[in-house]
Amino acid sequence: MENEALKQKVIEVLQTIFDPELPVSIWELGLIYEINILPINNVQIVMTLTAPGCPAAQSLPVEVDQKVRQIEGVNDVHVAVTWTPAWDKSMMSEAAQLELGFM
Repeated sequence: MENEALKQKVIEVLQTIFDPELPVSIWELGLIYEINILPINNVQIVMTLTAPGCPAAQSLPVEVDQKVRQIEGVNDVHVAVTWTPAWDKSMMSEAAQLELGFM
């Protein structure tokens, strides 16, 4: 599978994972900073959370890992959580900002 096609599938999966406190996907929230498709279809994801004390800090990265692993053709997954840059609401998509009443 071509890297771009695999990356698109990863994005589709990320759009099905929701922040437990907000009715918006982690993709629309802007919590995913990077998706890298490495040789032999290893997927590396750099993500953040809305706050360091977020109750989902333990569960969301695990859910991302498990769901991305289920994509056909994916060999291995590495999810890294970063706090730099710190997330803020400007990183959300317009759709998410509308949904949450920020626009």
